[in-house]
Formats: sequence, structure tokens, C-alpha cells
Amino acid sequence: MTYVVTDACIRCKYMDCVEVCPVDCFYEGENILVINPSECIDCGVCEPECPAEAILPDTEPGLEKWLELNATYSAQWPNITQSREAPADADEFKGVPGKFEQYFSPNPGKGD
Repeated sequence: MTYVVTDACIRCKYMDCVEVCPVDCFYEGENILVINPSECIDCGVCEPECPAEAILPDTEPGLEKWLELNATYSAQWPNITQSREAPADADEFKGVPGKFEQYFSPNPGKGD
């Protein structure tokens, strides 16, 4: 098992999860974070830290797309080990449906 970041993170990117990860397995895109499933140790400490409830165990049904997306982009984007401020408009996007289709960006983030 591993944890994955889902579309609930898009445009929210709160980063509370980054600080608690003991193995630094988060990677930063322009408007979403992802988890490297090969590095995740399944400890679960990140899941309750996410205000957007965007982090889920890959054992939940229907997350195959997100497991693949997390694996793909964690290999391309920079590693992030320290949290920064969330986007100024993060709260406006919390809970908005259909964010992947409307807002996902394959561009890398800043990293550390």
C-alpha cells in the first residue's frame, strides 16, 4: 500500500503534509503535490494533515488513475521537503469538483 494525492489538492496545495513526511516523498507540480509511491513507507501521517482531504490510501477503490499520475509526475517534478504558504486563493478551490479537467498542470513546481 501507498498513499496518493488526488485532484482535491489541485489549486489548494496547502503543503501541511510535506513537513510531517518522514521520508520526503512529496514532489511539487505547479498547482498540485504528488507522492512517489516507491518512496512512501505507508505510515499515513500525511493523510490527516491535509485540509483538502486530498491524500488517500491506494487501497480505496477508483484510485488507479491517481496512483499512476503520482508515480509519473514524482519522477519528473522536484522533491519538496519544506512547506511554504499555500496559494492565496487555496480556500476558494477547496472542495471544488472537476479540478483535474479544468486546472491540472503538468508543469513542475519550485521544489526546495
